[in-house]
Amino acid sequence: MTRKRKFTASVWREGKWFVAQCLEVDVATQGRSESAALSNLADALALHFDAPLATRAPKVRSIEIAVRAA
Repeated sequence: MTRKRKFTASVWREGKWFVAQCLEVDVATQGRSESAALSNLADALALHFDAPLATRAPKVRSIEIAVRAA
């Protein structure tokens, strides 16, 4: 099921590039124009929320460490 969700973006210029950063999720992009930076941010957010698809099954391991009591 797909649903739409609105996000807030902060956009600023750095040299010749525009940077777009999502304020709700730690995702940022850049583009040569403000609209390009926002379009790239929309693409990056869509990828951020896509479920990961592993090409190989991950190996899950347990580790044990010594932790000093505080």
